[in-house]
Amino acid sequence: MKIQERTGAGAGRSAAPAQPSVGDRLPTPPRERKPALAALAVLLILVGALGVTMLVLQVGNRVEVVKVTKEIQAGEAVTKDNVTSVMVAADDSINYVEWSQLETLKTLKAKTTIYPDTVVMGQMFAKKADLPAGKAAVGLALKEGTYPADIKAGDLVSAYRVGSTGSGSSNSEGNSGSGGTSTGGALVDNARVNAVAADDDATVSTGNLSLTLLVDQADAAALASAAAANEVAIVHVPGN
Repeated sequence: MKIQERTGAGAGRSAAPAQPSVGDRLPTPPRERKPALAALAVLLILVGALGVTMLVLQVGNRVEVVKVTKEIQAGEAVTKDNVTSVMVAADDSINYVEWSQLETLKTLKAKTTIYPDTVVMGQMFAKKADLPAGKAAVGLALKEGTYPADIKAGDLVSAYRVGSTGSGSSNSEGNSGSGGTSTGGALVDNARVNAVAADDDATVSTGNLSLTLLVDQADAAALASAAAANEVAIVHVPGN
């Protein structure tokens, strides 16, 4: 009787579901392949690599060219003091003047005013530049003592009329002396030195110097007249 009771008591319980073994897992559905996304990823990688390659090539393909550091007036030439070298990306469509061509560039004249930080192009210069409108070029032959020792092309100067006084003579201002000079008024203010050339035959003995000044046409006649009489002295303009 006891055996039957135990059997009856167990019969009322619900049987627990059997757990599947590790080896009996349900199969997972196959992943859906997306060839378009894969192709796009590959394309993006290739484009990025190409962009990096082009950038490296562009950085490496550079040339050394001429850049202006000080203002160059029309008719003036390049000197070692008003230009420097700078590296730029090579471009066949731009007529750069390369640094290796500097000596040739020095023989040319600026067509128009060239301002600092300008990269020089070949078309900015010519063998003989036309004078700016309203300007004239006046040549001066100056004796030692009538010009600054450090004068150079591009300097801004003023020209004054001076007269020589002989030994024991007196000038119109009441001054007297031996071999002195009397100074008159300014002939030209703010004239630009266009060219400087030393007299090689007389530099050692007299220090003569030939200058070309770029002046207003209205001042050219008076300056040329005084120059013909050797009565011109020039000074640097303050601040230049």
